[in-house]
Amino acid sequence: MTNAVLENIKSRRSVRKYKPDMVPDDLLNKVIEAGTFAPSGRGRQPSVIIAIKNKELRDRIAKLNGRIWGDENFDTFYGAPVILLVAATNVNNTAVYDGSLVLQNMMLAAHSLGLGSCWIHRCAQSMEDPLYIELFKSLGLDAKDYIGVGHLALGYANGELPKAAPRKENYSFIVE
Repeated sequence: MTNAVLENIKSRRSVRKYKPDMVPDDLLNKVIEAGTFAPSGRGRQPSVIIAIKNKELRDRIAKLNGRIWGDENFDTFYGAPVILLVAATNVNNTAVYDGSLVLQNMMLAAHSLGLGSCWIHRCAQSMEDPLYIELFKSLGLDAKDYIGVGHLALGYANGELPKAAPRKENYSFIVE
């Protein structure tokens, strides 16, 4: 018997080359909605998801992320037309865990909808930059209240998905 959820988990891959085509709003909204259904510590839902579709802002964020990475001319989002930024308040000391679950839900949803995604780090380091401070302020949020958990590059894969690496030995154990 085939299970669609398990197959989706097994076949999802990080995409590092995107077509320039914008993600339609209906698909973007489904990906974001999947993120909102991630579990969170004590059900507090401390995460926020910010979708960046504006090319100028997207490129400024990519330049900042590249600079933090070590090369501001390298597009750390691999040409993806959408960046989903996930940050969370640390109400239960679980911000990183809660935001990570949001990102995972969105990656799986994106894959199930025919979209590619890749988790991109350096969100935590970006939170003190004036670009992020102003972005959060424009949304009525104070960046100081949030921990940057991660970015998600989102778009249509330009090429075949990579093959899965073999699973390592001794990955899991069952104790009875």
